[in-house]
Amino acid sequence: MTGADGDPRVAELRGAVARLRRQLATLPGELPDRAAADEELAALDAMVSHGLPEVPRLRRSLLLIAGAVGSVSALSPALSEVRAGIDRFGQLPGDR
Repeated sequence: MTGADGDPRVAELRGAVARLRRQLATLPGELPDRAAADEELAALDAMVSHGLPEVPRLRRSLLLIAGAVGSVSALSPALSEVRAGIDRFGQLPGDR
């Protein structure tokens, strides 16, 4: 099964990633880690497009993206959508 074969979690996460990418692209001003965020968002989109991704890898991407854009309050709602999309793929052992 590939990510594009109808899994609603994939469509939701890809939509959230696309929204965050658009908002990041239109963000005025200098963001030192913009390139890192763009690259990781592209990698995250590719991961979910080519099969069901591994939850630890999704969470690693989320941490990298949050580290790059987390201090920009204008991006907070879109970043929260990405996190919610990742959470739908499952919890890591020990998460509550």
